[in-house]
Amino acid sequence: MSIRLKRLNELIKRDLGEIIQRDFQPEGTFVTITKVQLTPDLSIAKVYLSVFSPKRDPQNVYAFIDDQQKSIKKELAGRIRNQLRKIPELHFYEDDTSEYVDSIERLFKKVNNQS
Repeated sequence: MSIRLKRLNELIKRDLGEIIQRDFQPEGTFVTITKVQLTPDLSIAKVYLSVFSPKRDPQNVYAFIDDQQKSIKKELAGRIRNQLRKIPELHFYEDDTSEYVDSIERLFKKVNNQS
């Protein structure tokens, strides 16, 4: 991965985090951008989200953010238009890293208990 691509990933991650937390975060939830991956041609940005919502179903939050994709892209365009010629298409994904880590830890505990 090139240095420019890494910098753009971090720039988009920071700006999207601010945009979503300020304008597109449903009440009673906390949405975090955990990772952004731009394709090499800079046309698509895969945005990984982590949602903490004790009072509602997280899937509803993901659906809400996905529905607001055009508005979020417009806000992002206003912030990064000087760095990119074309604003990438945003694809939002659920970040399941914590669930994966939990499953690995359970496997390690199981192996340790068997020893």
